[in-house]
Amino acid sequence: MNIHTILFDLDGTLIDTNELIIASFMHTFEQYGRELSRREAIEFIGPPLRDTFHQVDPDQVEKMVETYREHNLYHHNNYVTAFPNVIKTIDQLQKKNFKLGIVTTKMNRTVEMGLKVTGLSNYFETIITLDDVVHAKPHPEPVLKAMQELGASADSTLMVGDNHHDIDAGKNAGVQTAGVAWSLKGKEKLSEYKPTYMLDDMQDLLKILGV
Repeated sequence: MNIHTILFDLDGTLIDTNELIIASFMHTFEQYGRELSRREAIEFIGPPLRDTFHQVDPDQVEKMVETYREHNLYHHNNYVTAFPNVIKTIDQLQKKNFKLGIVTTKMNRTVEMGLKVTGLSNYFETIITLDDVVHAKPHPEPVLKAMQELGASADSTLMVGDNHHDIDAGKNAGVQTAGVAWSLKGKEKLSEYKPTYMLDDMQDLLKILGV
C-alpha cells in the first residue's frame, strides 16, 4: 500500500463523545419544549450543528446551538475518552513517520479540549475544524485543505471516519477511505457507503498499512 498520509475524523472515530453528544442534543430539545429519543439523537450525529438545528426549527438555530454548546462544554471532561487502542496505534504511526491529520465538523475549542483530555494533543500535524472551511464534510474542502497543509497527494492519502459524511468527503476528494466498525450508527449502516476498508479495531490500520 502506498499510503503516507492518514486523516481522521475526531468524534466517534478517535474519541468517544457519543454519550456526551446524545445528552447535549436531548438537553437542548428539552429546553425548547421538544421530545427527542436516543435513537433520533444518534441520527443527528455527524453534520454541523447549525445544519441539524435548521432542520428542526429555522427560527431558533442560533439559540439552540448556544444551548447545546453550553451543555456540551460544561459536561465534556466527564464523558470523553479515547476509543480502545487509538493512542497505541496513533503513536506507532507517528513513529513510522506517517503524516497525520484531523478533519472534523467540530469547532477549534472543543477539538482542543477533546485532544487534551484524551492525551492525543501532540500527534497531528494539521487539524482542520469547522472554523477553517467554508464547506463542511461531505464536501471535499476539509480533506483537500488538510492534504494541502501536509503536502499530500490524493493517491497516498486515507480518510478514516465513523460517519457517511467522512466516507463521502474522502471519496469526493479522491482518496481512499476507512470506516470504523464502532460507529454508533452501526457497521452495516456504514458499510452501505462502501469505504475502501472497514476497521474492527483501530489496530487493524497497522495491518492494512503493513506497519
